[in-house]
Amino acid sequence: MYHAVGHRPAKAAYGLSVAPGAFAAQMALLSERGFTPVTAAELGAAWRGGAPLPPRPVLITFDDGYEGVHRYALPVLASHGFAATLFVTTGWLRGAYEEGGAPDTMLDWGQVRELAAAGTEIGGHTHTHPQLDQLDDARLRSETVRCREIIAGELGAAPVSFAYPYGYSTRRVRSAVREAGFAQSLAVGNAPARRSQGPYALRRVTVRRGTGIETFGRLVEGRAVGRAFAKDRALTKGYAVVRAVRRAGTALGAATASVASVASVHKGRAARPRVPDHGVHVCQPARGPADPAQRR
Repeated sequence: MYHAVGHRPAKAAYGLSVAPGAFAAQMALLSERGFTPVTAAELGAAWRGGAPLPPRPVLITFDDGYEGVHRYALPVLASHGFAATLFVTTGWLRGAYEEGGAPDTMLDWGQVRELAAAGTEIGGHTHTHPQLDQLDDARLRSETVRCREIIAGELGAAPVSFAYPYGYSTRRVRSAVREAGFAQSLAVGNAPARRSQGPYALRRVTVRRGTGIETFGRLVEGRAVGRAFAKDRALTKGYAVVRAVRRAGTALGAATASVASVASVHKGRAARPRVPDHGVHVCQPARGPADPAQRR
């Protein structure tokens, strides 16, 4: 899992960036060791259909859509004949649909089309890069569906692969991604992808600015992965609890506001002056059971 590729990335993108020279060395290592890059779409199709994968398969993925992927990574990938998957945050890309908030210089749609023409799979990464597990259902659907529709409109084909911003997902989030039309989705997890993880929770290994070539070699071979990311996993588990509590608090706050609103309405009704009884009585129909559709 790569992000920015550049000599002097912005501070916000620096830690998860790689230098162009380091990226070239890492791709040379994959070539020398006989790895065969495949796209996320190819992996998903093979695992769903039971088709065999090529020898030593590896996924090379880029998140967000940084301009350096076109400037520095694409020529290196092309020199090796390597496939890759780029997950774009549509509201961060330059040009139409841009909403700001990007941490560094991003691709424009012309560059995205050039990457696609060169064989890079373009996948979705939401529209504004939020923590999806913290969104309500309406916003969650908007972030996934809008992203897919924009990519389809720009490239002429709907994307089939997705990656969760920050790697965060829950069962509800994974269901929303599937309902939006994506066939597979990638998390982080810092572990090799396994078929048993299911198509909507495939794991990846993070490559950072400080990932040396020896460490990279061990990671792609699947050696010492747990030890290399022990701190990351501990932090991820702790923050998962924080996010769950935060989400529960948001839901509780919304429910409390709703109850308060209903109580206010009832209070207002109780305060109304009673209409004098002049001997005219209106029989109210008895209330039947609640509509099952309203109970859900």
